[in-house]
Amino acid sequence: MKKTFISMATLVLASLFSLSAMAKLPAPSDEAKAKAAEAAAKTAHGNKVANFQLCKSREKVAAHYYKTAKASGKPTNPPVATPPCVDPGAFVAAAPAAGAKPAAPGAAAPAPAAAPAKKS
Repeated sequence: MKKTFISMATLVLASLFSLSAMAKLPAPSDEAKAKAAEAAAKTAHGNKVANFQLCKSREKVAAHYYKTAKASGKPTNPPVATPPCVDPGAFVAAAPAAGAKPAAPGAAAPAPAAAPAKKS
């Protein structure tokens, strides 16, 4: 009897929590979309930088291997042709969308519009 009560209580609580998790979130604002796009661009640039650093380190390891193998008289196979490492350069933030004016530093934010009165 006690196990049945505990399992039923667990089922009821789980269903209550699952209903609250299904609530729909509001659409993101234009500012939030711009921040998300900039964050995605920064992440993509960081990945390009990491790939460039990995490429350079592979070249360094391969050069060291061929140098030491040649010095010790070990036979080596010719290196595999790979594309050259491309430096992605510094991250440059995208320009704001046309028609959007950036807020001046120290300027006050515009006051929100008054909400319409509710009808009963």
